[in-house]
Amino acid sequence: MHSTTLHADNRAEVAAALAQDRLIVACLCAAWCGTCSSYRNAFEELAMKHPEKYFLWVDIEDHADIVGDLDVVNFPTLLIQRHETVAFFGTMLPDPNVANRLIETIAKIDETELARQAASNDERRQWQADCNLRQLMGTA
Repeated sequence: MHSTTLHADNRAEVAAALAQDRLIVACLCAAWCGTCSSYRNAFEELAMKHPEKYFLWVDIEDHADIVGDLDVVNFPTLLIQRHETVAFFGTMLPDPNVANRLIETIAKIDETELARQAASNDERRQWQADCNLRQLMGTA
């Protein structure tokens, strides 16, 4: 499995994939960003390591109608979500090993613990309100 890039003509397909029961790993980047361009291959490699998860590449400028209100401070920014729970939202070092460890750690957390963590502080509660990719895509 490889990552999917969000395009204007595949939004319905992406929305259907987001509605499935698997961990979503989205990379929010911009076409003009050199770091993002060099990270793209690493993101593809991560997707191949984790074929049971859904990897999505989103250009935040091309899809500002969906992610424009998200507070993307730097690139690459990862958004990791299971069902309706946002497990992580933030800038990631462009090192695939760091991202891989984060993905593997989140994948091992059960639903109850993930929900507890999601409500554990103001920042994580804000992620639930603002960063739910299913809601942003209109699939929730």
